[in-house]
Amino acid sequence: MFKKIMTILLIGCMVFSFAGCSKETSSADTNKLDEIKSKGKIVLGTSADYPPYEFHKVINGEDVIVGFDIEIAKAIADELGVELEIKDMKFDGLLAALVANKIDFIIAGMTPDPDRAKSVDFTKPYYAEEQSILINAKNKDKIKSKDDLKGLKIGVQKSTVQEKLAKGIEGAQVKGLSKITDLVLELSNEKIDAIIIPKPVAHSYVSSNEKLFAPEIILQKGDGAAIAVNKGNKELVDEFNKILDKWIAEGKIDEFVTNAVELTESK
Repeated sequence: MFKKIMTILLIGCMVFSFAGCSKETSSADTNKLDEIKSKGKIVLGTSADYPPYEFHKVINGEDVIVGFDIEIAKAIADELGVELEIKDMKFDGLLAALVANKIDFIIAGMTPDPDRAKSVDFTKPYYAEEQSILINAKNKDKIKSKDDLKGLKIGVQKSTVQEKLAKGIEGAQVKGLSKITDLVLELSNEKIDAIIIPKPVAHSYVSSNEKLFAPEIILQKGDGAAIAVNKGNKELVDEFNKILDKWIAEGKIDEFVTNAVELTESK
C-alpha cells in the first residue's frame, strides 16, 4: 500500500512538473508582435510638440494629435489589424516608458544614436533629417552661420542629438527643456538666442509665427529618425522594417510629410 501511495504521488508531481514546463514554454514562445495582435491594440509613445512630426491641432472643435509620425503609427496599426492608442509624454521620458513596457513603440522623430541603442532596438530610418536652428526674425542679419552661434544662449530639447550638438559649440550657454513649445516661448521672450531643431520643425514654427526665422544653416545631416521598440523584439522590428520598405518604395512617407506640413500651415 505504501509503495502504491508513493507511486501515485510521484506521478502527480511529474504531471504538475510537465504542466509547468508547458506553461513556461508557451509564455516564452509568445513574442511582442503576437502579443500585440492577440490583445488587438498597439500603444504608441510620442511627444506631441514637434511639428510636422507630431503636434496638437484643433480640428472640428476637437484637440487631436496629428503629424507624419502619427500617420505612420496609424498605418502600422492598420497593417497589423489592431487599434492604435497614443500616449503623449515628455520626450525625455519616452525611453523609460518603453523599457517599463508602458508603451509598445516610440515614433517621435527619434534618432537611433549609440546611447539609446544600449537600452532599446531601432528599425531602419524612415526619414532623414537635417539639424538647423530657429531664431528671432530681428536677428536674421546677425546669425548667418554656425560660427555666429559661439557664446550665445542655445535652447535644446533634453535628451536629444540637438543637446549634444549645442554642447559642441564654442562658449555656448546651453539651456535644456522638455518641450519645444517651451523653448519657442523662451526664444520669443528673448531669454535664449537660438534653438537647435530639425529643419522641417523649424520651418513649421516659422510658418505659424512671423516673428521667428530659420536661417539656411545646417549643423548636421543625421542618419534619420527611426522607430524604437524594447530590446529583444526582433519579430516586431522585422515587421516594422518590412512595412517601412514598402512605404518608402511607394513614396508614402513623403506623402505623409507633405500632408503634415500642410496641416501646420492651415488655420
